[in-house]
Amino acid sequence: MGLGGVVAGVSHARWSTERVIALAPDAASAKAGRAQAAPVRWSGAGASAAAVWGYCQGSGKKPYQTCIELAGPAYRCSCPSRKFPCKHALGLLLRWAGGELPEEPEPDFVAAWLAERADKAERTEQRRESTGPRDPEAAAKRAERRADRVGAGATELREWLLDQIRAGLAGLERGGAEELRRVAARMVDAQAPGLAAGLRRAAGMVGRGRDWPSRVLAELSLLYLLAEAGSRLGELPHALGETVRTRLGFSTETARVLSSGERVADTWLVGGVIDEEREQLVTRRTWLFGQRSGRVALVLAFAPPGQPLSSVLPAGHVLPAELAFHPSALPLRALVADHGPPVPATRPDGDTIPVALAAHSRAMAADPWLDRWPVLLSGLRPAQHRGDLVLSDVDGQVLPLVPGFDPWRLLAVSAGAMVTLAGEWGAAGLRPLLCWDGDRAVRL
Repeated sequence: MGLGGVVAGVSHARWSTERVIALAPDAASAKAGRAQAAPVRWSGAGASAAAVWGYCQGSGKKPYQTCIELAGPAYRCSCPSRKFPCKHALGLLLRWAGGELPEEPEPDFVAAWLAERADKAERTEQRRESTGPRDPEAAAKRAERRADRVGAGATELREWLLDQIRAGLAGLERGGAEELRRVAARMVDAQAPGLAAGLRRAAGMVGRGRDWPSRVLAELSLLYLLAEAGSRLGELPHALGETVRTRLGFSTETARVLSSGERVADTWLVGGVIDEEREQLVTRRTWLFGQRSGRVALVLAFAPPGQPLSSVLPAGHVLPAELAFHPSALPLRALVADHGPPVPATRPDGDTIPVALAAHSRAMAADPWLDRWPVLLSGLRPAQHRGDLVLSDVDGQVLPLVPGFDPWRLLAVSAGAMVTLAGEWGAAGLRPLLCWDGDRAVRL
């Protein structure tokens, strides 16, 4: 299970219904979870300060055994679902949120599971404490070897990119995507996954849409800039050097972020949570908006498909928390060093389109490889613009929506009126993640 960038935090108070629904991996799961909250489906259900449990009668002869550890939260259910939490866990939590479960001692299967998790957490903590380099000299040599390999890969890529520009991009449509993927594989061998990922993105653009040459050229230009910057790390200011290292694919140790990363304590609005599966890995992006500091933050979590991800930051809630930011010219990615219990957020005040775009421009100036930027916007309504659905303000300024965005929940909430929403802004457009119906947050 990915830690989701959350390092510590405890909450055992009874949750609200909104917080339970915010845990649902998708709208269909939320609907199914509500259906599973019917008391008639459950037997042996109970709750303690640490967990909630029960047996849910499904279509089979044997009821599903479901339990939830509240501190994580973490979920366990004998059903075959690969979603976390499954509809049975959601239904059970909804019953607990409604005060329907009796306080009881934990049955044996729950106590055993909690003990197993506590033991695993202790062993993980012990490993973390002993993760420091056992042989600093050998670790330094490994780091030096990798830096040399990445530098050589960056040099090779720069020369290859220059050759492509000299020859022109028109030839890429005839099998060029395979050539891009072949070069990406060489960058993997050079231990530069950031360069490889950019090449694969460019490969996915070839031949798609009438403007694909310009989009491929933009992607390759950013790759050239990154390769050039990677070969001059020693000349860059420290913060920019950290950004370049991250974009090349060098990781930053959690312990280092916690010990020396910039700390910001605030009340944070969880403005959106989105999961994406790519290359056998699910990535969860959680966007936070600081209510006093005005800072924004991105908390990332990773897990293999079918494995649960951290859900202590429910969308549409606010919580007090202290974040530790990764070193960067644009401090955005953060770990949650400590946090309090989340509570449902009322409708916040958002920015106007010009203010949001100006903030995005400043962010791009600091990190030109930035692909997404969080926005919190007010006073927008869905509208038609040149045959496409967009979001428009009272001055007629519009923001395009990302291709493939399902607009129906947003249209239903708006009903033609202005809305406040949070989302991700990038080159492809705006991806709304959350909007408010009055003071009620609605995931999109």
